[in-house]
Amino acid sequence: MRLFSFIVFFCVLFFGCDSEIPRLSSWEPYDETKELIANADHPIKRMQYKRIQSQHIDRNSFFIPFKKALLTFNQKDHDKLKPYILEQNIPTIQNHIKASRLTYEQLTLFYLYRIYKYELDQNTFLNAIISLNPNVLDEARKLDHETKDKAKHPLYGMPILLKDNIDAVPMASTAGAAAMAQNYPKKSAFIVEQLRSKGALILGKVNMSEWAYYFCQGCPVGYSAMGGQTLNPYGRKIFETGGSSSGSGVAVAANYAVAAIGSETSGSILSPSGKNSLVGLKPTIGAVSRSGIIPISSSLDTAGPMTKNVIDNAILMSALVGEDPLDNYSFESLPIRFDHLDTVSLKGFRLGLNRNFEQDSLMKIAVAKIKSEGAEIIQFTPLKINMDQFVRLLDVDMRSDLPHYFTTFAHSKLGLDSVKDVVDFNAKDSLLHAPYGQGIFQRIIKENKSQAEFEATKRVIMRTAQSYFQNAIEKYNLDAFLSIDNYSARNAAAAHFPALAVPMGYTASGQPKNLTFIAPSKNEQLLLELGAAFERLHKPRQIPILFQ
Repeated sequence: MRLFSFIVFFCVLFFGCDSEIPRLSSWEPYDETKELIANADHPIKRMQYKRIQSQHIDRNSFFIPFKKALLTFNQKDHDKLKPYILEQNIPTIQNHIKASRLTYEQLTLFYLYRIYKYELDQNTFLNAIISLNPNVLDEARKLDHETKDKAKHPLYGMPILLKDNIDAVPMASTAGAAAMAQNYPKKSAFIVEQLRSKGALILGKVNMSEWAYYFCQGCPVGYSAMGGQTLNPYGRKIFETGGSSSGSGVAVAANYAVAAIGSETSGSILSPSGKNSLVGLKPTIGAVSRSGIIPISSSLDTAGPMTKNVIDNAILMSALVGEDPLDNYSFESLPIRFDHLDTVSLKGFRLGLNRNFEQDSLMKIAVAKIKSEGAEIIQFTPLKINMDQFVRLLDVDMRSDLPHYFTTFAHSKLGLDSVKDVVDFNAKDSLLHAPYGQGIFQRIIKENKSQAEFEATKRVIMRTAQSYFQNAIEKYNLDAFLSIDNYSARNAAAAHFPALAVPMGYTASGQPKNLTFIAPSKNEQLLLELGAAFERLHKPRQIPILFQ
């Protein structure tokens, strides 16, 4: 009898070998040929995929540290907690925890269960996750046992996902690239330490457009060799995910975490926020540290929050800001308030609207809502500017900024020193590592602009982009601008103007679209107030049907 009991115990713990014993589901790679053929005539050419599944990651391995916990948490447990968590903002979740309706451990397990449930199902997976923090449940449990009456930041105990170009020990930082699979960084990025200092839980790392979509030409948004093809929860293989913070967008839209951190050079937060009906903030360059983040451009890169609502965005931004001596653009912390956002109004603001956007049907609805609150909408014809050198700026920056990351932040035995090293690595098996080619990287290694020429070009581009906005600000006495998704992202990026994208609605086909507010540098607080006031008037965001 004792021998039988031992065998049963052994099976439960390690194998789940008896049919009566609960066991975890597992992911089985499948033949995706039919799916690729079905997308071969997609009207968006870059959605004519060559590959969907990752060839580098065993997603079953994500859940090994959580096997015991997941075996004791089922759909009934999920559904019991769902009213307290799903689509709820951070203050509401914290109130439920304060009222003992759930714990930080249960909150974390709720999200782990959703990732496990949907990402291991061939009918619902989004390829959103590249890695999970193996210690996150232990960290959550520890927070549950800390002193209850101690003053805490609202982020305390909130599970957050990170784009996989942001260093966070103990996970690898890959930027989606096979060459970076063993890049276990020396320390976490400055912004990760900022988040952890407020008590935030780093749940894991999410997929992204490889090398922040500055690698291949004409390739699908959201594809990486490490993570496979990210899919949009509002229309898997139908709608684009936006990028390059693709995984950040789809994961938050599907309620895999409270929020995520993305990064942007030009449009990489605004675009996936729009495609996934999220609130996304692209901060002023220097407001949020970039040290420990795999770069494109030290001139234009920034990290920023991606959330389901404006107050969560403000809460995350308040934790992210801070001066970092390792970032030459970093400046003193911006004061970010969020306790008053439910009382702000649009009344009296003068908002500029590019005439090219006024005929959009969702923009018309948004404008009517904004006018009803007492704001003035001033339509204007934008100044024509020449931004032909913008891409060249990115090429020159990445030529030097990526090697700086390799020598300063990457794992010491990674074996990469330059962009050319990455190109050479991929060339050893281009079908596996770079099925869409690596045209941008190949162009970068041929770049020969001198540093003096580059600095002059950078100054011209910034002045030109600023004139695009400043001309209208001075002529019409504007407080901010209205745009759609990432339509104005390049000019805002080059001008170092922050931008906030807020859900505006859905097209007739069901595709999300956002209203984007843009303001002069260091006006994040203004943007958050404008966004909160608009969100109170018009809150169209709906959770994707498959993930309700």
